[in-house]
Amino acid sequence: MNNESVAKPVLICDTQPLAIEGIRWLLDNSGDLCFAGAVCSLDAAFELARTLEPAAFLLDRGVGVTAVMDWLHHCGAEGIRTATVVWGPGINEPEALRLLQAGARGILRRTAEPETMLACLRAVTSGTTWMEDGIFGDTGSLMRPRRSALTAREVQIAELVGHGLKNRDIARTLGIQTGTVKIHLKHIFEKTGVRGRYGLAINGLRQKGTLIPPAAPVLPAVLAQ
Repeated sequence: MNNESVAKPVLICDTQPLAIEGIRWLLDNSGDLCFAGAVCSLDAAFELARTLEPAAFLLDRGVGVTAVMDWLHHCGAEGIRTATVVWGPGINEPEALRLLQAGARGILRRTAEPETMLACLRAVTSGTTWMEDGIFGDTGSLMRPRRSALTAREVQIAELVGHGLKNRDIARTLGIQTGTVKIHLKHIFEKTGVRGRYGLAINGLRQKGTLIPPAAPVLPAVLAQ
């Protein structure tokens, strides 16, 4: 079978030519992905995503997290379905969660190994959401079974946390006091065993089946040698 006929195209938005060339080589030697072009601005990235409709877009966080967030929202509003992977140095829990909530399909550190990048791109082009191991701390703790069932109100609050709402916004939405929200969150953490609102949001994504933990990557032959 001709790999070129089945390879999934990946576009890159990055400001470092050396990084672009390295990723080009990686993609073109993967066997199932291919380099579809590169740009250095978000405006150009949007036009390419709209006209070429690639399978994935690898987007450098270095252009500015606010600009990346706006770009993701704009793509969502325009119905662009390209799976966007945001990569960059020092991505922490709050930022990674905001990016996922804005529409990113993958979160990757700039220091990721080549095989990790391939695993991420393969996951997002297959329709799942992916994050690099360790960004959200002890990922194993996010998968603990519930110790007891959540009440209907607790389920509501957990879902709103997953959408990125703060306590005061949740209180306003549900018509309750901020202090009541804090009490409900305390009970939710006790029942689920999850630590913190970021862990709760990620746990919610995983339970819906829209976020998977990274599996052991399969190396392409050129890297496995």
